[in-house]
Amino acid sequence: MDSPVRSSIPVLSLLFVLLVTLAAACPCPALPQSPQSGTTASSLATLKSRAEAGDAGAQLKLAADSLRSNPAPDYGSAIKWLRASAAQGNTQAQFLLGYLYQNGEGTERDYAKAAESYQAAAARGYAPAANNLAFLYHRGLGVPKNPAKAFELYQFAAQAGDFAVQCNLGSMYYYGSGTPRDYALAAKWFRAAAEQGDPRAQHNLGFLYFKGLGVPSDYKESAHWERLAAEQGEPHAQTDLAYLYESGRGVPLDYVAAYAWYSRAVASGDNTGAERRKSLSGILTRRQLDAANALVAAGSSEMPRRHKQPTTAALALLEALR
Repeated sequence: MDSPVRSSIPVLSLLFVLLVTLAAACPCPALPQSPQSGTTASSLATLKSRAEAGDAGAQLKLAADSLRSNPAPDYGSAIKWLRASAAQGNTQAQFLLGYLYQNGEGTERDYAKAAESYQAAAARGYAPAANNLAFLYHRGLGVPKNPAKAFELYQFAAQAGDFAVQCNLGSMYYYGSGTPRDYALAAKWFRAAAEQGDPRAQHNLGFLYFKGLGVPSDYKESAHWERLAAEQGEPHAQTDLAYLYESGRGVPLDYVAAYAWYSRAVASGDNTGAERRKSLSGILTRRQLDAANALVAAGSSEMPRRHKQPTTAALALLEALR
C-alpha cells in the first residue's frame, strides 16, 4: 500500500505562524477578553498621570489594560495609548499596534499601517515584529510581495529562539522560497522548533526523517517526532503515526494502535487516513476494535493533561505587562 506519510509543512500562506500577542497556535487569532490585571483605582490614577506626562511604559500598560477590559476590550483607549507609546519608539507598543491594524481589531484593517508599525519595531531589533513583517512581505500585504525580504526577516527573527519563527524559517528553506532550497537547513530549523515542543515542527521533522530529506532516512526517528506531535493533537502527525503502526516502520506492527490513531486523526479533522481505517476495521476482530476504541477514548481525555503547549516570546508580552 502507498504510504500516506506526507508533510504538512505549511504552505506559504495563512499557515505561517504569526506571532500575536495572545495566541501562537493559530495564524490570526482574536484577542481574548481576559479579565483586567487587578489594577487598583489609586494605581490606575498614578498610571494615567505618568502616561499623560509622556511615560511610554505607562502608556503601554494602560493600552494593555484596555485590551483586557470586561465585558469587551476598550479599543479606543488602547489604540490611543499604543500610538502615543509607539511614537516614542516603544517596540512592544509598535508590535501591538501593528497586530491591531493587521487583523482589524478595534480599527479598520490596514496592512500598510501594520507593516509600518512592524517595520518600526523590527528596525529596533524586535523579533516578533520582524516575523509578522516577513509574513506581510511573503504575501504582498501592505507591501510589495518579496519572498527574499521575507526570508531575510525570518532569518533575523529566528535567532531570538522563538519556535514559531524557527518553523517558518524551516518552511522557507524547505520550499526554496526567497532562498535556495536546502533540506538540511530546513531540518535544522524544524528541529530547533520541535525541541521546544512545537507540534507542527515535530511533524515536519518526522516527515523529513521518513523521506530522508536533509537527514538520514530513519523510520524510528520519524516515529519519535510524529508521536510527540500526534500526542499534542496534530492531526497529520496522528495519521502518519497510524501508518507507521500499520506498516511496522519504526514501531512494532500494531493494527489496533494504527486504527486508534487513524480514528484520532479523523476526529481531529484529517480524513486522509479514513479509507485505511475502514480497511483495518475489516481485519480487526470485535475484541480488537473494542480495544482500539478504548485507546481513542483514553487518549482523548489524557492528551490535554499530558502536554503543555510551548510559549513564544510574543505570547508572554501581555502577561509581562500585568
